[in-house]
Amino acid sequence: MNSRTADGRQLLEVDNVTLRFGGLVALDEVNFAMRTGEILGLIGPNGAGKTTCFNVMTGMYRPTAGTVRFQGRPLIGRKRHEITRSGIARTFQNVRLFPEMTALENVMVGADIRDRTSVLGALFRVPRYWREERASRAKAMEMMEFVGIADRAGEVSRNLPYGVQRRLEIARALATDPALLCLDEPAAGFNPSEKAALLQLIRAIRDRGVTVLLIEHDMRLVMEVTDHIVVLEFGKKIAEGSPAEVREDPRVIAAYLGVPTDAA
Repeated sequence: MNSRTADGRQLLEVDNVTLRFGGLVALDEVNFAMRTGEILGLIGPNGAGKTTCFNVMTGMYRPTAGTVRFQGRPLIGRKRHEITRSGIARTFQNVRLFPEMTALENVMVGADIRDRTSVLGALFRVPRYWREERASRAKAMEMMEFVGIADRAGEVSRNLPYGVQRRLEIARALATDPALLCLDEPAAGFNPSEKAALLQLIRAIRDRGVTVLLIEHDMRLVMEVTDHIVVLEFGKKIAEGSPAEVREDPRVIAAYLGVPTDAA
């Protein structure tokens, strides 16, 4: 654990979460907790249940059993926009942007989650609407500057290079002012220099005061950037600990190499 950033307060609890799709058990009594200020890696082979766990946390799936608590409050049963407003933001394995909107407009969508203007207020352009519009634009530009793509603000998002689109999605998530940012394979498709830059960005996000939960297949990046790691296989947690502990765990080696545990 990085004592310079993690302050010991429990932020997120995943408590005995089970999710079944018919006869398929996608998550099987998964347990882990996160402390404020840490970077936690959620790893495992393909099909281990990592993204499914994200989907439960962010309200896309309702678990069959178990609960998730964020800042001491249960999340199960809350709507997705309510979970976002509570302080959890995420990105996706496949980039999900509004392709015909500019980069700035995409990030403003994230900033708008905090707006309080009613539909009628927006329709009639009341003063509050204009104040929130200016604030959203300023917030969006701040986040684009933070992730290093402010110079692409006016470009239509579908025309942007893949790496810029990835950063744009992170900027949009950060514009919601999250306490916890969940990144789902943010380095997918990146070359080595882009991965190195992403590593620095993740650290900068944490240094900004945002706790980070990371799904990532690049083990070098995971081992370098995380404070703590949880390992899933076939929907079950098989290991948990520091990067050094997880790297040497026979169960993790077996899961990734496909060999029996006693041979790992």
